[in-house]
Amino acid sequence: MKRTNYAGLIDETYLDQTVTLQGWVQKRRDFGGLIFVDLRDREGLVQLAFSEELSLNALHVAEKMRAEYVVEIQGVVKERVAGQENNKLKSGKIEIQVTEAIILAEAQTPPFEIDNADNVSDEMRLKYRYLDLRRPEMQQNLLTRSKITAATHEFLDANGFIDIETPILAKSTPEGARDYLVPSRIYPGSFYALPQSPQLFKQLLMGAGFDRYYQVARAFRDEDLRGDRQPEFTQLDVEMSFMTQDEIMALVNDWVKAIMSKTVGYDLDVTTIPTLDYADSMRRFGTDKPDMRFDMELQDLSDLMADAEFGVFANAIKNGGQVKAIVVPSAADKYSRKDIDKLAQYIERFGAKGLAWLKVTDEGITGPIAKFLTAKADALLSTTGATSGDLILFAADQAEVVAATLDALRRMTAKELDLIDESKWAFAWVVNWPLFDYQAEEDRWISAHHPFTMPNEEDLPLLDTVEGAHQAHAQSYDLVLNGYELGSGSIRIHRMDVQEKMLAALGFTKEAAHNAFGFLLEGMSYGFPPMGGIALGLDRLAMLLAGRDNIREVIAFPKNSKATEPMTEAPLPVAQVQVVDELGLTAPVYAENSAPNMAEA
Repeated sequence: MKRTNYAGLIDETYLDQTVTLQGWVQKRRDFGGLIFVDLRDREGLVQLAFSEELSLNALHVAEKMRAEYVVEIQGVVKERVAGQENNKLKSGKIEIQVTEAIILAEAQTPPFEIDNADNVSDEMRLKYRYLDLRRPEMQQNLLTRSKITAATHEFLDANGFIDIETPILAKSTPEGARDYLVPSRIYPGSFYALPQSPQLFKQLLMGAGFDRYYQVARAFRDEDLRGDRQPEFTQLDVEMSFMTQDEIMALVNDWVKAIMSKTVGYDLDVTTIPTLDYADSMRRFGTDKPDMRFDMELQDLSDLMADAEFGVFANAIKNGGQVKAIVVPSAADKYSRKDIDKLAQYIERFGAKGLAWLKVTDEGITGPIAKFLTAKADALLSTTGATSGDLILFAADQAEVVAATLDALRRMTAKELDLIDESKWAFAWVVNWPLFDYQAEEDRWISAHHPFTMPNEEDLPLLDTVEGAHQAHAQSYDLVLNGYELGSGSIRIHRMDVQEKMLAALGFTKEAAHNAFGFLLEGMSYGFPPMGGIALGLDRLAMLLAGRDNIREVIAFPKNSKATEPMTEAPLPVAQVQVVDELGLTAPVYAENSAPNMAEA
């Protein structure tokens, strides 16, 4: 029989029509001579009815059906008996009265119920991913992802972009995180690297004159995993020639508007997307990717607390640090001392040495440090705007520790107190980043984005010295959504002399720079146009639009938190014949004149 419809799309508009459906048995209910089966396909469920009056042969087939059997049926669409409708389903007002049925494939009892996987561990779901992906919510997640890429192709094609693939097997260049290396059989001791991004290739495409490039690009980074990271991921990657930063941001706004409309039906007003200076974002929110769906901005109390009797505050300022706070509204009665101790333990991972706090009452301030701040109570409440019932949380340390601590507390308390409007889509641009970032633990400077980012025009003279270069700011722009970095972009360096100075500021000798990036530098010598671009993270965007909190939920076959795949058990050792005989990997091989290690934000 030839399928005529998807099961989940059948509704009362098909009444009295004969349909042929194929799919999986979700549930079977046997009432003796009358059997109901829920048939599932990618579009949803429909109820099948089998009886002797309809077809004795089909009834006998239904008696053999079990959960996850693959079946094919033909029947007539009829209204359900009054009172037995299911308003949660598109097909909830009808059923298929089956006249023919075939079992196409039998199935073992699955390790978990497809329609009830709430209490199933992540490892179990990943081990049997092909079963997990049968769940309607997982299929909806991947459908959301597909809609994003479809909207991207449609929008960029209409705006003159050319879809061009760049290599997966490429040269290992020190652009950021650790590379995944692929040994060459033909050239023993030599290696390809899987791309961390198409960055260099898309710049070369601009140098070749293609003007507007895009790609749904696979990228790979050998780094520690979090809920919004995977070792292999997908970028919606674009690059443009002869466009300013503002022009690129405006085009991306329209692109994202198209994605939001076609994926979740949201009409994004691009005129309301705020643009924050990097320094302002750090000052107000303690992060370069602020969640702007709620308030609770950071309050700088350094001037007020410089002479405080509370030594922790005074000493932090004396040592070049700062004192800041957030006001958690109406939280004084919602956080016990035990709850606050848990917050203190949580922020230790950000370098905080403790958590100072106060509760505001009608009589004033209370808490462990209130006795030290009595003289400053009125000024404190006036500065912070805290009122009775509020909880004030402080951080006193060096600026980076204070920022990370209060950002974490702001996000956690807002989530715990349901202060976040989950229906909001809070986009923001963060611009004017530092060109470099100092890594104190490694005592070295790295590029805040990547080493191909153009400084602000007024900062170009600073690149004449390494020390000056480290004070420069970049023509860079990050798009943020609901507290996640959605995309990172910049105007690129298109002049060889500027690129060489940039690499020198990162510690490259001229020889090392040409060893690592000689092909790019040589290309620039033949005339590259001004260019810029951005890469949006498809996995992260799909996660947000699907309402999930882990990108594994929107990737068909992801790795777990240990960078392994439970289903195939990858990575695994391979046979000696592959490693030694074919690849010749019997001893480590190192390159001379290796470039310094770098990292991207």
